[in-house]
Amino acid sequence: MATYFTEPSRTFGEYLLVPGYSSSECIPSAVSLKTPLVKYRKGQEDCPLSMNIPMVSAIMQSVSNDTMAIALAKEGGVSFIYGSQSVEDEAAMVARVKSYKKGFIVSDSNVRPDATLAGILALKEKTGHSTVAVTDDGTANGKLLGIVASRDYRISRMSTDLPVSEFMTPFEKLVVADEDTTLKEANDIIWDNKINSLPLIDKNQHLKCMVFRKDYDSHKENVNELLDKNKSYIVGAGINTRDYAERVPALVEAGADVLCIDSSEGFSEWQSRTISWIGGSICITRETKGIGRGQATAVIEVAKARDEYFKETGVYVPICSDGGIVHDYHITLALAMGADFVMLGRYFSRFDESPTNKLRINGTYVKEYWGEGSNRARNWQRYDLGGAGKLSFEEGVDSYVPYAGALKDGVYVTLSKVRSTMCNCGALTIPELQEKARLTVVSSTSIVEGGSHDVILKNKATSVTE
Repeated sequence: MATYFTEPSRTFGEYLLVPGYSSSECIPSAVSLKTPLVKYRKGQEDCPLSMNIPMVSAIMQSVSNDTMAIALAKEGGVSFIYGSQSVEDEAAMVARVKSYKKGFIVSDSNVRPDATLAGILALKEKTGHSTVAVTDDGTANGKLLGIVASRDYRISRMSTDLPVSEFMTPFEKLVVADEDTTLKEANDIIWDNKINSLPLIDKNQHLKCMVFRKDYDSHKENVNELLDKNKSYIVGAGINTRDYAERVPALVEAGADVLCIDSSEGFSEWQSRTISWIGGSICITRETKGIGRGQATAVIEVAKARDEYFKETGVYVPICSDGGIVHDYHITLALAMGADFVMLGRYFSRFDESPTNKLRINGTYVKEYWGEGSNRARNWQRYDLGGAGKLSFEEGVDSYVPYAGALKDGVYVTLSKVRSTMCNCGALTIPELQEKARLTVVSSTSIVEGGSHDVILKNKATSVTE
């Protein structure tokens, strides 16, 4: 006979935190969001791998590539490079993160000399970058032939069919530097020559990277950036339960700091086999298969089991709350309920640093976002239950999300809210929040009345002029 759970399965939206006493020391700037990422003997040793913010990006094609990994590590979190690609390609992404030199940017806006002004404008619309490298083969490491910047063309005076070679600043007129130039030397060259960008090239004139004047301030050390002992950024990688024997060694060799099994569920023999060998909003598994658990209920119950395990063994196993985060305050709720960090897909997919295209639809900028169980991703390994190597049906959707600008700015706002709420609860650390937090289930009516109501929001109203 089937087992029935008498208590309802609840989501984060059904809970609120009850304010606690806040001392004069409870100010957002005093809050520490440092949190463990891997298991350790709490009280006996330091966690071998911790994060400075409780956020990791989801193992998804539309979210986590090397660009996202670098941006998130700069803010103190960890990105898990998506595994629904070849072993070689995933390992290459990991290697790029580990070899990244802060302040030295590999150009993502490159064209051949036979490209046109129309192509330049389209590329600028896609990347948001006004400086375009002109290389012999149109790649980031081709032979540098010139640079196109906004000052090199006027749309009103030039045909969009005009070849790039006719209006670019040719190599002979560029200020360039050797690939071994230090960041300080590069910045000095930029300032001394009053230029906005400095290409670094090898002895064969191949472009290696760029240094930009506008990035000068960001070159200063970020107090939250997550680095390993070699001063390289920390990066994670996703693996599946099929080709782990080949994928894991390649990722470790590439420098991955932590691995995560990418699976739609963890309670199966396939995950157990993988572990033994090693020693969100876009997912519709619940609608498709009728399987799942309210995320808040899941976190609460798993945290209880984790705490019991810690008492018995002395080993603390960090909990990741993956999915169900709709609003920023849901992150604080997840932490209060026992999670050590949250995994976010939709949230990070909105930013410049995600690997998808920025589009303009009906006058609004959006970014593409698709689930790993969608036909577009075709990540059958995530949903594999030992059958054929393909998707039998979709467990994810293909969609758009509102464009949200730079990751750094978005994360700053979100974590400011988290810190402020923690102070309202009288907590300055995540463990203290979990100890002091008081939560209450709320009715649907109280949720409505808790927000703005009976008013017309200015950004929703139609402007009327007499």
